[in-house]
Amino acid sequence: MAPVEIPPLTRRAESTPVVLAAHLERLIATGQVAAGDRLPSERALAASLSVSRATLREAMHELEAKHLIERRPGRGTVVVERTDAERALLDLSSPAREARDAAELREIVEPSVAGLAAQRATPANLLQLRGVLDRTTPRLRPAASLECDTEFHLLVAQAAGNPLLTTLHSMVAEWTMDVRRHSHTTAEGRRTSREGHLAIYAAIEAHDAARARAAMAEHLGDVRRLIAGTAG
Repeated sequence: MAPVEIPPLTRRAESTPVVLAAHLERLIATGQVAAGDRLPSERALAASLSVSRATLREAMHELEAKHLIERRPGRGTVVVERTDAERALLDLSSPAREARDAAELREIVEPSVAGLAAQRATPANLLQLRGVLDRTTPRLRPAASLECDTEFHLLVAQAAGNPLLTTLHSMVAEWTMDVRRHSHTTAEGRRTSREGHLAIYAAIEAHDAARARAAMAEHLGDVRRLIAGTAG
């Protein structure tokens, strides 16, 4: 199997190993680099990203510590496959879910996920979240705003460091996508989303778990009330 192509780095304002780890982890979290994909050789990857091999090794050590990649004899470095538990959880997924039930599940799960993210987020995780917030401007069109919203919540789940929670989050995100899409059709909805994300990020950056849980709960409550108001 040929190695997957890795896009270049675009941000280097901070520690290069942190930027590199954030770049690679985001590609894995968003599925741009899929489970089972083989990464280029260390020499080729360092050259394509214009970093030293020592810098690359430091970033790869973080990804290994997070169980996102593994080195396999004869195959090089590959993205870790889903566990049996993750696959079993995905098998429970169904496209037909009551929107109210899925939204309720989201309001139970995501505050706890945000609390864990506040406890466990690495500098690379924080950099990924900041990157999404930097792209979330008031002038975004609805589709682009929804894309940033989806990525932000996914990266919060990734920062929690529990693959089962990340899998559950992805399932709930899919079940609530129609409702979330509707919430981004208005300027008020897009503003509410961005302000909620800023508050969540501030709590995660401060490593304040209680504050992160509260910020996420308030954010989801604001979105629910906004949707109810537009529906009425």
